[in-house]
Amino acid sequence: MSRVKEFNLPDLGEGLTEGEILKWLVAEGDTIALNQPIVEVETAKAAVEIPAKWAGKVVRIHHPEGTMVEVGHPIIAIDTDPGAGDLPAGLPQPSAASLAAVEVAGDAPVEPGMVGGPVAGGRTPVLVGYGPRTTAAKRRTRVTTQATSASVPPEPAPAPQPQPAPPVPAAPAGVANRNGTVLAKPPVRKLARDLGIDLAALTGSGPQGSITRDDVLGAQSAPPAQSQGQARGPARAPGEREERIPVKGVRKLTAENMVASAFTAPHVTEFLTVDVTRSMKALDRLKSKRDWSDARVSPLLIVAKACLLALRRYPMVNSTWAGDEIVIKHYVNLGIAAATQRGLIVPNIKDAQDLTTRELADAMTALVNTARDGKTPPADMTGGTFTITSVGVFGVDTGTPILPPGESAILVFGAVRDQPWVHKGKIKVRQVTTLGLSFDHRIIDGELGSKFLRDVGAYLEDPEAAMLAWS
Repeated sequence: MSRVKEFNLPDLGEGLTEGEILKWLVAEGDTIALNQPIVEVETAKAAVEIPAKWAGKVVRIHHPEGTMVEVGHPIIAIDTDPGAGDLPAGLPQPSAASLAAVEVAGDAPVEPGMVGGPVAGGRTPVLVGYGPRTTAAKRRTRVTTQATSASVPPEPAPAPQPQPAPPVPAAPAGVANRNGTVLAKPPVRKLARDLGIDLAALTGSGPQGSITRDDVLGAQSAPPAQSQGQARGPARAPGEREERIPVKGVRKLTAENMVASAFTAPHVTEFLTVDVTRSMKALDRLKSKRDWSDARVSPLLIVAKACLLALRRYPMVNSTWAGDEIVIKHYVNLGIAAATQRGLIVPNIKDAQDLTTRELADAMTALVNTARDGKTPPADMTGGTFTITSVGVFGVDTGTPILPPGESAILVFGAVRDQPWVHKGKIKVRQVTTLGLSFDHRIIDGELGSKFLRDVGAYLEDPEAAMLAWS
């Protein structure tokens, strides 16, 4: 039995068939332990760290960061008995098809025959239930300003201006990996491109010298280079009027789900403007309590509590259309829409109906922090029954949200603003917000949707009275 084993990209669950290599946590020549995290992979639902299947020494890394790899295809070779001496000549190679079935998302093409490049022939390993690929691997369309022969290695790119400018002071060249590219995750690369910042001119503060988002934003606020009147970073090539962003990962899955939902469930949206002054005062009192001094308290918390109580009164809102039947859920997996660098995701809090207000606050804080760190596991993004999305954090009053697949209602929470409002017969400045409820009209008719939205609004207008009346 060969001592060098090929580690294939594992099945990450939920029917996912491919993943993007975001970051290698090991390098060729490293000695690794069993279950040590070796690579961070982004799927259509989450970014996850994959542990080593064997202990040993890393012999070869097959695909660079930014590569799309299909499940079941080798990504790394591990010598499981490094103490046995030098490896024999001619290490076993992964099948040609396994190296061909990748899609490079980086800034430079990978030539045929190179790691991560297309190779003809070979066998295609597949998942059970997902037949082999029937089309050849395709490389993403690249936007270039000059045609380059595929058989001639590209020459070093010229400076973007007629005369080169010296690098920005205090910003030495970034750390490059074995492929000659600066270490940075795809979202960071996109941010740098959008801001016109040269990653190679930055000093990375991340692991192994990688460039982080903060490094790019810091460079944006730094004084521009003054030499010869040139701007910091590379200028956009003449005639480059368009940019093409590959649709993949979370963005691709979100797009597919939204299209399926929009053209499957007949959507209806209702709106309600609410005086939330008492709710905001209640939150202030809650923050002042000793037991809540370390908790994150936001208006979204009281909206979530209002929805949970209203769902208890109108369980049909917490249901799913199943063709010939309606499935009413007597549990609430509360989804909270979160905007992340990877796109919009909707992780959910399991059995939120059983949580106290403090437990709900802690669960929401953990959910949002995990989502922003890109560490939300796929299990947390499945099984949702009701969702809240907050557009108020962006200064937006309301919207008409699309239902997440399998759910019958979604509530949008808008900005809380000081507005003139009739209160006790007089016009006063009050804190006001607008709620929007989109629902599946096959399940929820206008009366039910209106009653549910009315109750959520009644709770927000006077939470103490609602708690006494409904408990």
